[in-house]
Amino acid sequence: MFNRDNWQEIFHSIKNNKLRTFLTGFSVAWGIFILVLLLASVNGMKNGFTGQFGNDAANSINMYARATTEPYGGFEAGRRIQFTNNDIAYIRGNFADSYEHISPIFNKQVTARYKRETGSYSVIGVNEEYQHIEIVDIDKGRQLNTVDIRSKSKVMVVGRLVAKDLFDEEDPIGQFLEINGITYNVVGVFSDDDDDRSERNIYAPYTTLQRIYGNTDDISSIALTYNPQFSLAQALTFSDQLEVLFKRKYKVSPDDQSAIGVRNRAQGFSDVNSFTGLLSMMSIGVGFLILIAGIVGIGNILVFIIKERTKEIGIRKALGARPNQILSLVLYESIVITTISGFVGLLFAMGILAIVAPLIDTPAFSNPSVDVSTVVIATLVLIISGVVAGWVPARKASKVRPIVALNSE
Repeated sequence: MFNRDNWQEIFHSIKNNKLRTFLTGFSVAWGIFILVLLLASVNGMKNGFTGQFGNDAANSINMYARATTEPYGGFEAGRRIQFTNNDIAYIRGNFADSYEHISPIFNKQVTARYKRETGSYSVIGVNEEYQHIEIVDIDKGRQLNTVDIRSKSKVMVVGRLVAKDLFDEEDPIGQFLEINGITYNVVGVFSDDDDDRSERNIYAPYTTLQRIYGNTDDISSIALTYNPQFSLAQALTFSDQLEVLFKRKYKVSPDDQSAIGVRNRAQGFSDVNSFTGLLSMMSIGVGFLILIAGIVGIGNILVFIIKERTKEIGIRKALGARPNQILSLVLYESIVITTISGFVGLLFAMGILAIVAPLIDTPAFSNPSVDVSTVVIATLVLIISGVVAGWVPARKASKVRPIVALNSE
């Protein structure tokens, strides 16, 4: 392997057979190039689908109440179902081991005013646990805390676009914002890279809004996260239990899908994971076929090389060359060509991805990328397998008698 003369012969053969070298190298480089783009495309689709869920907790459940659509339990259809603070206490008391965080939600559409600037926004009343369910970035100030909730403080955390609309370049922290004629102190500004619409929301203590708007304990909906140790089946069972029990509590028909709804993100993640898993399996299958095609191509070219050099092999044997020397000479030439070509294809594909990937960011396709180690391993497998495929004809040629090799056409 470390014989200088052998390597000089190998490079001399490559130089004198440019077309053959190009065809061999191109088949390898093209196979690796397509494989990298295929794997990157699948990852791009995965990133796009999972990115639609944003940074929000993957184990979140949302419960909402509306009007009934079916008569049930002596009640007519059209009865309005209203959640209250007692429903939060009910879940805390009966499902302590099943949930992680829980928050009531009190929605109100309001008009906000700061100096001469006004705008219409949604004020969402929540508790301090909501920050673990709807995950946002705090750009300035702080989140709502337990003290705010208990003391029913008139404080607010505004979205980035709200701050831009009303405060322009002025720092909102510590300023007083008038909401429907009532003054609140701005304690924080948040942003949400995954959802611009949420940046037009305003968060306030739900206890404050309940006191101001009717001194009530009504809430609009319930947000919670289930135990992160739950399997998919356990998570779905938990949300089904909540739906059954709340329908029973409020005397809603089990078949009424409108009055009380439970939306579990676990189902959405399950569907996405199933789809991306199928994509992964397909990409592995297609990648395997690409490798097989590359192996067959390398094997065929090696057979051609050996046949072309039959007389040369005969002369070498007549001069005393051992079969192993002839075998290694042919295989080393193949290894050099396929190795260089394989990594050229790899580098070219990675270069294209480095240029294109930052420019692609859509809901269905985002940041196409590939694990370099996976592709390097695939390249090595292609090289080794191709050499193995050519080993049989090379070994057969190395055992041919010199007189037969010299008389071959």
